[in-house]
Amino acid sequence: MVPLMFYIIVAAFLFCVGVTGVLIKRNALIMFMSIEIMLNAVNLTFVAFSHSLKIVDGQVFVFFVMAVAAAEVAIGLAIIVRIARIHDSINVDRLNFLKW
Repeated sequence: MVPLMFYIIVAAFLFCVGVTGVLIKRNALIMFMSIEIMLNAVNLTFVAFSHSLKIVDGQVFVFFVMAVAAAEVAIGLAIIVRIARIHDSINVDRLNFLKW
């Protein structure tokens, strides 16, 4: 059996990779994937603690987080595709047209 600390270390590494991707990259798709990596890191932590504590609450919560993430992916990708068609770029620095 794998110790709980290994899951925590992997989840922390994934979360740091996601945060780095959001802070450094200016491409909307890369930022979007980085946010998904952060969500998966949190889901891994929930499942690890749920399994360790022998309760199902964390796994049920992960199910709902994944459902919300799937809806986020559908809406987010539609917005990104629409912006890419209009402006021929998905660089976040050039997206100042969203301001009022």
